[in-house]
Amino acid sequence: MATSPAEYIRQVRQEVARVTWPTRKETFVSSMMVLVMAVLAALFFLFVDNVVSWLVRALLNIGV
Repeated sequence: MATSPAEYIRQVRQEVARVTWPTRKETFVSSMMVLVMAVLAALFFLFVDNVVSWLVRALLNIGV
């Protein structure tokens, strides 16, 4: 069954009214948590990359 454009807009407005929007503080805290986790992940992968790079260089220099 097809919905008319007016009915669709009415349904969308009803759904938007049900949404629980986060407060400014909740948004800020969540954003900071994401930023901190991204920095920690970047530092972790930087460390792992350097360790693997060092191991590969050490293995390749064994025969030299």
